[in-house]
Amino acid sequence: MSTPLADTTNPDLGLLYAVNGLARHAPASLDRLVSWTGEYGILIGLALLGLAGWLQARRRPDAPVAVAGLLWAPLAVAIAELANLPISAIVDRPRPFVDHSGLEVLVEGKAGTHSFVSDHSTMSMGIAVALFLVNRRLGWIAGGLALLQGFCRMYMGVHYPTDVIGGFALATAVVLLLAPIAMAVLVPLCHAIARTPLAPLIRAGRGAERGSGPGGGRSGRRGRRGGGRGAVRAEEQPRESDLAA
Repeated sequence: MSTPLADTTNPDLGLLYAVNGLARHAPASLDRLVSWTGEYGILIGLALLGLAGWLQARRRPDAPVAVAGLLWAPLAVAIAELANLPISAIVDRPRPFVDHSGLEVLVEGKAGTHSFVSDHSTMSMGIAVALFLVNRRLGWIAGGLALLQGFCRMYMGVHYPTDVIGGFALATAVVLLLAPIAMAVLVPLCHAIARTPLAPLIRAGRGAERGSGPGGGRSGRRGRRGGGRGAVRAEEQPRESDLAA
């Protein structure tokens, strides 16, 4: 038996019908594209953004801190998904097409699952927020993909708008509230790994850190003739207080 939350307000249901109604008039090929994108494509895109963020983080002066921030992204998503298990069970909200007719449902096998909150929206926004803390440029891109994810879930007819908003809120809260605790553990861990043979996972090679563009060899020779003062000053630079680049 569904809870009162299943009886959605008119704005919630009206927006769902408006977005899902686009599927009714769209070509079947577009519906298939949106379904694949909303089910798998955006998550794959976010994973690729995370990979790009890792490659960039390894070249930063504060590489162990930046990589620790990236490690927090999948961990935060896992924690948010675990937190959603009791939430979805307590709310017990069925999928919108169970209680409301006339919706164009583009994926099968969702009838027996909970609607609130949207797992896909939670995962997408969790990665986006965690990535934003490390790399603002990639974080903005990931945030756009997360919003597109929410749109796709409504277009597919499997979530109410409030399911999507709830997933965004849950992910954001988990990432931001638990980040200080997570970083207190992950930063020392990454520093420790950087002193082992697995160091390339944390920090790029010396050549990549110092830059190897045109004239790089001459710069290196000038640095050696100068007694290495530049190198000492570079090593003594304080750690960045803001993770985001």
